Amino acid sequence: MSFFYRMTDGIRITVQPFYVAEQSVPEMLRYVFVYHIRIENVGDEPAQLLWRHWYIHDPVAGDSEVEGAGVIGEQPTIPPGGVHEYQSFCVLRSPAGHMEGHYEMTRPDGTRLTAAVPRFLLRVHTA
Repeated sequence: MSFFYRMTDGIRITVQPFYVAEQSVPEMLRYVFVYHIRIENVGDEPAQLLWRHWYIHDPVAGDSEVEGAGVIGEQPTIPPGGVHEYQSFCVLRSPAGHMEGHYEMTRPDGTRLTAAVPRFLLRVHTA
């Protein structure tokens, strides 16, 4: 089990990716990966997540970018000491790739910050 983490301006982001063999079809170049995200506010002020931006590297299908408001339909405000967790997924045409990105966040005084999401590896693991 691999964990990837990054700290930016009091926001710690931890990612744990998983290969989902049951939903993948390698013969059709379909590899499904789920990733669990944990966003911790270890700073002194609340932070609201407003926007996400992902860079996805797939050696077969090529690179792509995904962006949009919030995460899974939410724009959570994370208080000091608070945590927001969610899961999402990515489908690649390759058995190996990676993702990375950032979240645009704001503090109560209007200060904006960009919290980096660490590059995390998407790899098919065989027994």
